[in-house]
Amino acid sequence: MEPKAVFDIFAQINQVPRPSKHEERISRWLQDFAAEHGIECVTDEAMNVIMRVPATPGYEDHEGVILQAHMDMVCEKNGDVEHDFMSDPIQTYVDGEWLKAKGTTLGADDGIGISMALAAITDKTLPHPAIECLFTVDEETGLTGAMKLQDGMLRHKRLINIDSEDDGQIFIGCAGGIDTLAKMHYEPVSAISDQPSAIAIRLSVSGLMGGHSGDDINKGRANANQILVWFLARLWPQTEVQLASIQGGNLRNAIAREAEAVIAIPMAYKEQIRIEWNHFVAQMEGVFGEVEKDMRLDLETCDMPELFIPAEKAYRLVMALCECPHGMIAMSKDMPGLVETSTNLASIKMKEGFIEVNTSQRSSIEASKHHLKWAVEQALSMACDEVTHGDGYPGWAPNTHSALLEVTKKAYKDLFHAEPQVLAIHAGLECGLFLEKYPYLDMVSIGPQMYGVHSPQERLSIPSTERCYRWLCQVLKTL
Repeated sequence: MEPKAVFDIFAQINQVPRPSKHEERISRWLQDFAAEHGIECVTDEAMNVIMRVPATPGYEDHEGVILQAHMDMVCEKNGDVEHDFMSDPIQTYVDGEWLKAKGTTLGADDGIGISMALAAITDKTLPHPAIECLFTVDEETGLTGAMKLQDGMLRHKRLINIDSEDDGQIFIGCAGGIDTLAKMHYEPVSAISDQPSAIAIRLSVSGLMGGHSGDDINKGRANANQILVWFLARLWPQTEVQLASIQGGNLRNAIAREAEAVIAIPMAYKEQIRIEWNHFVAQMEGVFGEVEKDMRLDLETCDMPELFIPAEKAYRLVMALCECPHGMIAMSKDMPGLVETSTNLASIKMKEGFIEVNTSQRSSIEASKHHLKWAVEQALSMACDEVTHGDGYPGWAPNTHSALLEVTKKAYKDLFHAEPQVLAIHAGLECGLFLEKYPYLDMVSIGPQMYGVHSPQERLSIPSTERCYRWLCQVLKTL
């Protein structure tokens, strides 16, 4: 596998657990790596790591550059996979031209970005100006590493973010985002008294593609949470429904792949619910079948639960979730093909005494981002007694006159005799936050081809990784 240095480092990184907000070990590993290679290294209170290497001979008077990637990874696994992201290494394997993981996310987002940066600064044959490597924490669940980066930590005025996922593309802008979190508190009630006249049913949605809630939101993929509540909402007008549990999805920036609810209904409705379910499954296959080839919708009887959500609260919750928007809201008027505004119904989680609903809103227009968060708040307030918003993060406005962009384009054309695409991305990048602290920064974002990011289907193109690393090295030589 080439480039060998990049993949060797990536293999080492994947032995180190690095869930978001638990980057202590990977931060320590990076510091040890720097010490082993005699590289200047500093850290800040957030555990961000900065490595500094001097220019190679002949490049001392050239302006330096920052290579930036994030340490943490999205931790998603298939339901039938035993894996503890806090202790177990990622199990990788090669499938043709792709590097994959066994039933979990691969961590190429953004372990491969770190690997490219480290390979570059330890390559004794690569000419380059002075380089700073900035490795941030908690990009995936709050961008807190970028937010807490202290003024004065960075010395150079050009930054290459290695956190994109598309071969031959240069990103010069990204959407801003904000999270909306809702909680519905309740006191559980005992099982319905007349159990012989009722039956418990488990409804489940699984096998969906999921994916990144920014990159993949416009690809017609199903959201397991949405499918589940669509069916539940159909039941209430037809029969008495008792909701015992409901949960689905996992992370705020991943489209929900799995969801499940347990309900109790009158025994007399047993056959009718199967008929309704079969009709519903056929409808969902008609809507999503072309995209969701492995979608599974299952209905089965189960043991009667002991506790239920109070009927009125359960009804309000289901209706609120149905009203909560999900998916692409608007396309960009300035950049064709770019999603401007979207929202993700990310997760529904049962906690002790309350149900938590997590959503995330994205937009390249600041006002639209806030209008959408208020719409989500209004919908969830139908059932939830507590709705809060995160701090959010700013977008990164494109600079089509960037000098670094021109260098990066030229390097690609010199290597591959083709024009790279110049785009903005609907996903969030840390670049907008860097600009708040260092408004003079000239930035681009590149990366190798990946698919299925933020899901167990994540895969990294091996040939694309080789091309992207050559491209990065060519940019450094040109600078």
